[in-house]
Amino acid sequence: MIQRGSGLVADLGVKTAWDGLEALKIGAVTLAESAPQSLTTLAPFRGQEAALSKAMTVAHGLAFPPVQGSTTGKKSARSIWFGRDMALLIGPDPDASLAKYAALTDQSAGWAVVELAGLGAEDVLARLCPVDLRLAQFDIGASLRTELKHMMASICRLDKDRFQIMVFRSMARTLYHDLKTAMEAQAARR
Repeated sequence: MIQRGSGLVADLGVKTAWDGLEALKIGAVTLAESAPQSLTTLAPFRGQEAALSKAMTVAHGLAFPPVQGSTTGKKSARSIWFGRDMALLIGPDPDASLAKYAALTDQSAGWAVVELAGLGAEDVLARLCPVDLRLAQFDIGASLRTELKHMMASICRLDKDRFQIMVFRSMARTLYHDLKTAMEAQAARR
């Protein structure tokens, strides 16, 4: 509650899913919340994927991900494969012109978005995910939806030893706990 004038007013400030959780550095691996950005799912209308991709290129300088598991763009504006016939626009608010070609849904408040980075990040994820995330199989820019321990997650490789991990907002503390436990186990092996 905040004191205003003669009464108390509820503080309705927006909090991220990571609110109250600290960044971690265990061994050579770090875990931190990604800077909050606009997140919008793009689901092309039937037969409109190419037109959507062209409109995205004009409006945002990036295309709709061309194949399953791919990404386009750069750090300030990325489009990641987010499921069958769906992409997630990360960064800018979507240009209004995109609504002619796809259903647009704001997902900004619905996800916890973190980055796991450092030598051994792959090994940490290997303890939690049933897929091969080694660089030879999961290249820079690759994206997938998979299970992370007992949660569904989106994982994108941002760099050689850096991953973006997204889970539903309600799973933020569970993700933190599971990654911290895996980071501690990985550090103990070194």
